[in-house]
Order: sequence, then structure tokens, then C-alpha cells
Amino acid sequence: MQYRRLGHTGLKLSALSFGAWVTFGDQIGRDEARNLVASAWDHGINFFDNAEGYARGRAEQVMGDVIADLRLPRDGFCVSSKVFFGAVDDPRPTQHGLSRKHVTDACHAALRRLRVDYLDLYYCHRPDPDTPIAETVLAMDTLIRQGKVLYWGTSEWSAAQIQEAVAIARAGHLHLPSMEQPQYNLLHRERVEREYAPLYADPGLGTTVWSPLASGLLTGKYNAGVDAQSRLGQQQLGWLKELVLGEPAAQRLDKVRRYTAVAAELGCSPAQLAIAWCLRNPNVSSVILGASRVGQLEENLGALDLQVDAAGWERVEAAFA
Repeated sequence: MQYRRLGHTGLKLSALSFGAWVTFGDQIGRDEARNLVASAWDHGINFFDNAEGYARGRAEQVMGDVIADLRLPRDGFCVSSKVFFGAVDDPRPTQHGLSRKHVTDACHAALRRLRVDYLDLYYCHRPDPDTPIAETVLAMDTLIRQGKVLYWGTSEWSAAQIQEAVAIARAGHLHLPSMEQPQYNLLHRERVEREYAPLYADPGLGTTVWSPLASGLLTGKYNAGVDAQSRLGQQQLGWLKELVLGEPAAQRLDKVRRYTAVAAELGCSPAQLAIAWCLRNPNVSSVILGASRVGQLEENLGALDLQVDAAGWERVEAAFA
């Protein structure tokens, strides 16, 4: 495993990390979740990502249970939560968003579910148009000073919103956001590579990126269509299918078909190649992997050992031109 600093902080995260989105508490059972966390740990992963909104809190509960069951040393791993969407169906006004109340309540609930005394990383899962950024910054600063959170950050915020949060924190001598969690893959790269570019030097933003495989699209498994048993074929994930395939879907699939052909010619797994591409970006602190099987996770971890020359990467880029 390789380890990278989280932006300008002193925290070192595994270059590949493991997340619970979609799978834990919903798609897979507790035994398989335990096997996945155990395998991730055995391969050197030290960052486990979660959120209050994943399976309405059940993902955090399952992850907390299996980490406790495996008796992982608390000083050897980092765990995160994210706040915004809430952990209940049809949340009441104080059960979602980024108000000081919900940020605080959600932190305490995550600590209970994850069975830890503090969160290593705590993210604002989306910007909240109904809450002043200053209120959220102060809430995060308070949690850090109380020892309940070590680093706070954002997920899918605009660069302007992050810059506003930084300015507020500096003016009030409060803790600055340390990281952002954006989507980043060969089909979705503009924000990480261009919009956030000024933020890597100042304030020294780290990134823990999600969906390196575009929810499986970049593996090539949807090249011939969407199977009803696949993730994008599940009725309850129709919103994800629309998000991943986009419009027009045929154009995106044509690019992926060209890409998987290039991967085959290079003798690479399309999944490993896509993850290795993300790791080439020096501003990526950690790439979050998701998996429903141990074999799938172990295959994706092989991206760390992938060797592709400059000409090969040029061919990958050309597939998406």
C-alpha cells in the first residue's frame, strides 16, 4: 500500500481506501461486510469512508460493528462520516442540512453507530442553501475543539463555497476545511482538475475522491447493456443509472467501449487502469473503492502495481477525446 498526506495536513491516508456507499447495510450482509473490511485492512487500507445518509445510517452501524468485531486498533485506522441528507426517511427540518443543530446531532449519532469516540474526518455532504456557511464553519470548529472530530471538509461543494468557508474560518481564527470529497474518474474530471486547482496550494486542500469506476461503467460490464441484476439495473437505483449513463447515454458508452478496447490492448483490467489513472493525479489524497465481494476488492487493489508507459496513457486519454 502507498500512503499520501491529506492535503497540507499531517494525516497520511492509504492511497486506496474503502467506502460503504450503496453496499453496506443494504446490498450485502454483515458477514460479507466483515470479510471486506478485514481484507481491506490486511492489504494496508487505513481509511474507511461512510455517511449518515448511506442506507439511512445502517451502513455506519454495520461498519462500526465489524470494525469492533475485528478489533482493529483505533490508532491504526481512520473513519469518516458525512452530514447533510439525514439518517431517517422523510426527515423533519432539524434532521437534515448543515445547521449547527443537525451537524452536532449527526456527529453524535455517527459516533454511536460507528462505535468510536471521535471521527477522523467529517464532511459536509452537500452545500446547504438554507444555512449560512459561517454557521456550519463554527459548528465544525466547535466539534474539533471538543475532540469529537479531527479534520472537517466538504463534499461536492463549489470552489467558491469552499473559499468562502476558508475566509470565514481565517477571519474568526477557526479550523479551516482540510479536504473535499468529489467524484473523479475518466468521465468526470473537470471539477478536480480545473475548478479546485487554486485550492491545492492555498489552503492546501486534500481530496478523497469517489466513484473512480463511474459506478462500474468503466469496467466495461455495461458495454452490451444494463443487466437487471447489476447495480445500475436495480429499480431502487434508477437515479444512479441516470446519473452514470447521462445524456446521451450512447455517446458515453461509445467512449467506454473505446477505452475498454485500449485496456485490452495494453493487457490491463479496465477497472485497474481506471483506478491507476486517478492515482496519477498528485492532488488526489485517496481513491475510495467500493466492492460487494472480496475478490472484486482485491482485483481493484491491483491498480497499485499497474505499469503503463506514457504512450499507453496517451491512448487512454484519446479514447475520451
